[in-house]
Amino acid sequence: MSEVYANRRSRLRDHVNAAGTAAALVTRPANVRYLAAAAPRGSVLLLGRGEDLLVCAGPPDDRPYEGRPDESVRPHVLPANGGDTAVAAAGLALAQGADSLAVEEHHLTVSRHRALASVAPGLRLTDLGGAVEQLRVVKDEEEISCLRIGAEIADQALGELLESILVGRTERHLALELERRLVDHGADGPAFPTSVATGPHAGRRGHRPTDRRVEEGDFLSVCLGATYRGYRCEIGRTFVIGTSPADWQIELYDLVFAAQRAGREFLAPGAACRDVDRAARQVLDSAGYAEALPPLTGHGVGLEIEEDPQLAPSAMGKLDACVPVTVEPGVHLPGRGGVRIDDTLVVRPEADGGPELLTITTKELLAL
Repeated sequence: MSEVYANRRSRLRDHVNAAGTAAALVTRPANVRYLAAAAPRGSVLLLGRGEDLLVCAGPPDDRPYEGRPDESVRPHVLPANGGDTAVAAAGLALAQGADSLAVEEHHLTVSRHRALASVAPGLRLTDLGGAVEQLRVVKDEEEISCLRIGAEIADQALGELLESILVGRTERHLALELERRLVDHGADGPAFPTSVATGPHAGRRGHRPTDRRVEEGDFLSVCLGATYRGYRCEIGRTFVIGTSPADWQIELYDLVFAAQRAGREFLAPGAACRDVDRAARQVLDSAGYAEALPPLTGHGVGLEIEEDPQLAPSAMGKLDACVPVTVEPGVHLPGRGGVRIDDTLVVRPEADGGPELLTITTKELLAL
């Protein structure tokens, strides 16, 4: 695996050198982990002229879910109360003979950026921009394997919940139980705060669970994800509680399911991101739900739960093979509830079978 991380750093170094910069400082934790295999709390990565250094506030932890630093990156541990790791890294770059340093301006605070300039006035600071994020978009098969295992864990946790008694239990209690089950099945932890929404809350994107109790006839929408070896996946499903679904529930569910299918089927290398969004959105627009739709149909996943690309009306760019994305249309009707269906898939060419579905829990409208 060391070669994988060395190759990633080499690609970034080529980008930095082509821009006329001698060294780079990576501070965003997900980017540090992508390039160095681990990102201990507060650590930064210096791609220096002489060697690459993982600058840490303390000794790297050996906990498996935090990862172990790549062997070819030397840890540089600051002494107790040794100050800001980024500022220390800038000093190390200067000591290596660098005259310029590319930094992640979108991640640094203004005060931290000023501190860098102050401690190393001989360094010309340039903006690295989203160079590492762009490297992260296309996943290798090892990364996809981690996402696949995370999806299996999320499917297991959700499947077990559906076999339990739900009526009378609160949204908050169900969310906590799902997160416990994720860990029981081998996840590092939840990929994001688990959302359980019942009745009038159902279908709302990013709903925070409350003490509302599940009632007969409710829509129940659940959105959860597992983190496995740092990689995060996502699944969302909607069910009906206790009784046969009402006609309006069946109609709304079928509509959202059709929109989700349209978006999934549009996933292919070369497809414009905005066209995937449009394929799903048009199904719901045509039924009169334009005002009830979320701002995007999906997004990339990986070391963070919301990465590039964005599947949204204003999104630029096209999809590549081996890019994992969510497709998650939904409709929320204030006071009534709604439906959300969410899958994680990997873009694959038609010759390889088309998009690979990672989250496989049934999308049939079940009455639980």
